[in-house]
Amino acid sequence: MKIVIAPDSFKGSLSAKEAGLAMERGIRRAFPESAISVVPMADGGEGTMECLISATDGKFVAQKVLNPVGREIESGFGILGNGTTCIIEMAMSSGLYLIEHHERNPMRTTTYGFGQLIAAALDQGCREFILAVGGSATNDGGAGMLQALGVKLLGVDGEEIGFGGGELLRLHSIQTDGMDPRLGECEFIIACDVDNPLIGPRGASAVFGPQKGATPEMINQLDENLKQFADVIEQALGTAIHHIPGTGAAGGLAGGILAFLNGKLESGVSIVARVTGLEEAMAGADLVLTGEGRVDFQTIGGKTPYGVAKLAQSCGVPAILLAGSVGDGIDALYEHGVTAVLSIVNKPMTLEEAMGQTGPLLEAAAEQVIRIIHTRA
Repeated sequence: MKIVIAPDSFKGSLSAKEAGLAMERGIRRAFPESAISVVPMADGGEGTMECLISATDGKFVAQKVLNPVGREIESGFGILGNGTTCIIEMAMSSGLYLIEHHERNPMRTTTYGFGQLIAAALDQGCREFILAVGGSATNDGGAGMLQALGVKLLGVDGEEIGFGGGELLRLHSIQTDGMDPRLGECEFIIACDVDNPLIGPRGASAVFGPQKGATPEMINQLDENLKQFADVIEQALGTAIHHIPGTGAAGGLAGGILAFLNGKLESGVSIVARVTGLEEAMAGADLVLTGEGRVDFQTIGGKTPYGVAKLAQSCGVPAILLAGSVGDGIDALYEHGVTAVLSIVNKPMTLEEAMGQTGPLLEAAAEQVIRIIHTRA
């Protein structure tokens, strides 16, 4: 029996690789002769860089940058095994988890550190970029990133505006003369699984602003500010990003990347599947096992198990999903390649207990799945 194991991380418990190896141990207990391929996966969020570095024998490059509130921190980026492709998780420079709860204020937080990582990767010779933009603390449309890359964002007085989404209303003109010329040699792929536009009721400010600390009053102001940003971009570049699906990702960062770096939006799962060779691994497989910490109605929105199951479906291979917890709204997954969804929790326990035992629970669940399938086979 040929089995492909392609999980996401179980956040707070196991990395995607650790989860895959736990499933493999369980399968080997039930059916030692199985031909098993472990392909750690991610969807463009946390863990994407680690996953791609591991899959390609790449390396991590440490780099000091400014965090969302301007403090210098130790961050970094990955260079894949080909030596020219860079993977950056923006959450490592401009992420919500990098600041204290009382510091959450998208009027002030900046993507400047994310731009610093791009500049550092250019110095390393990278010309192909995969940008994982999940988990941002910002709502500045990528303005800070642009400032780090040499773009001048000027107010009506000709002075450069400051950091944060609150400053965008002051924007009057944009100068790109000082923009790093190496950027023109690059390709930028944005790992993004949301279709929110930059502005409006489904825009960056309205949908994602509250989790970043925005009050209702801030949301209206931030939306107006992003509109001003987009208006000035259209005047300067002739590119209208106001309502393009996906430009609202990461507080509008995706919009800034599209406008200034000619970025392209792509499903995070699709990117990781392509780099890791997941489709090739599925050729001739009898079963695919995938999973993540929680599965619910949001999974079908582009999360790793959904993407893996869709690919398995196209390859004619059944896919079973193992989850730490199973929420509402999973029925739609059965129309998109998922054969069954199973919780790995095997007795009453607290969340803390379950997270502390994720490895053994995954092993046991994978073992039981294979015992059932192998017996029937």
